[in-house]
Amino acid sequence: MSTAGDASQQAAIEQRINEMAQQSKVLEAYMNDIISRQITLTRLLEEARSASTTIQSIASDSETESLMPIGIGIFVKTNVPPIKKLLVSLGAGVTVEKGREDALNYIESRIKEYEIAARQLDAQRQEIAMRIEQIQGQLTRMLQSGR
Repeated sequence: MSTAGDASQQAAIEQRINEMAQQSKVLEAYMNDIISRQITLTRLLEEARSASTTIQSIASDSETESLMPIGIGIFVKTNVPPIKKLLVSLGAGVTVEKGREDALNYIESRIKEYEIAARQLDAQRQEIAMRIEQIQGQLTRMLQSGR
């Protein structure tokens, strides 16, 4: 026979289980957001490294033949004149002209920023994964002890 105290305790346990399950769902949504950010950051990092490699490989004193993408995997052969200046987008519709070395330095600084951000996101992802595991472990123990 169950007493009012047992029923109250059972209700409190059920409420705690529901709260922990909800907390786990919120953390999982946050984890998905972080993973999405990591994917975007990885793409930006690859693009920045590609831009750096491309600028370094294009001759600064003679014309270079290249392929220019025009979309959906279609390219046009083009001749790139010697690169002395590049246009660099700073964001918010602002573009500045920079010399070759200044543009490369700008790209390298962006690569460093992206790498730092990637490390921070990875640390956050690991921390959230640990917290989710802790909550799920607690939920499992609570559910098993309630049987």
